[in-house]
Amino acid sequence: MPDVLVIGDGPGGLSAALFLAKNGLDVVVVGEDKTAMHWALLKNYLGITEMLGSEFQKVARAQVEALGAKIRSVHVESVTKDGSAFKATLTGGESVSAKYLVLSEGRTPRIAKQLGLVFDEAKGIATDRDARTSIDGVYVVGREARPARSQAIISAGDGAAAALDILSREKGKDFADWDEPPKA
Repeated sequence: MPDVLVIGDGPGGLSAALFLAKNGLDVVVVGEDKTAMHWALLKNYLGITEMLGSEFQKVARAQVEALGAKIRSVHVESVTKDGSAFKATLTGGESVSAKYLVLSEGRTPRIAKQLGLVFDEAKGIATDRDARTSIDGVYVVGREARPARSQAIISAGDGAAAALDILSREKGKDFADWDEPPKA
């Protein structure tokens, strides 16, 4: 059983997966690569002068997979709470369970609603600053949390915040992902 199931493969979901996999958690990302990024031109993402959203997605997916996360291009039919885990049923009947669930569904929070989270068209789904929802173990990032302020860099930041919260919970203390350059 993976530690974390990420539903949605846009900047928020992929950012969460990157931080989690980089720090040793078993992560499965489920997404059909139909994110709005494919219609975007990035000119406001710090560190990137200009990049087509499709190119960003290609680079981000490869980076996440290189760190050990598994990306599955399949549709999630439903998610239920199953004891201490969340169980996702995929198209074809296969299921994947995980201790934590990160939702990055974009403007259509179907799974979040199935779980009982309330989506407000203007305000999104209520989360705290670490992307935690009212359901323990469920995090919401990106457009689902901020429908009127959807930006790739904000979504990626939401994913990072969710991942750091999960990593802190797993380690039993605050955790910061900090890399240092090699010593000369």
